[in-house]
Amino acid sequence: MKFEGKVIKYGDNVDTDVIIPARYLNTSDEKELAKHCMEDIDKDFAGKVAPGDIMLGGKNFGCGSSREHAPIAIKASGISCVIAESFARIFYRNAINIGLPILECPEIKKAEDGDILSVDLDSGSIRNITKHEEYFSAPFPPFMQGIMQKNGLIGYIKSGLEAKNE
Repeated sequence: MKFEGKVIKYGDNVDTDVIIPARYLNTSDEKELAKHCMEDIDKDFAGKVAPGDIMLGGKNFGCGSSREHAPIAIKASGISCVIAESFARIFYRNAINIGLPILECPEIKKAEDGDILSVDLDSGSIRNITKHEEYFSAPFPPFMQGIMQKNGLIGYIKSGLEAKNE
């Protein structure tokens, strides 16, 4: 799987309460969640994000509560993948479960807001087209890429059951 998009960058310790504020947790409507994604840290996010953009974070991205709404809001906003120096483990797993590709890459701190990145989950290569640099992450295992391709764990399991019943 490959992605190319413009960087929208945030810092360390971006918690799930900032990704999607608790006042919006009364809905599971993905489009509604996307409208409010990041608004407490970046009031312009919903207006500037474009389909395919790539979100960058620093250390401990997605810390805080274990709400699934956070990666859902990010994915529904149009972000193609999230790359951070490190992730809170529960956020990492929730992102995989809903089909949001995420990569850990300490070198990603070199990229800046507005840079254009090309990401290859097969190789773990992250090319910064703007700066002519390349960073590396652990490649996304084929099993997890299968989950991404089926739009999350539920889609992956359903497709496996359907194939089994044929």
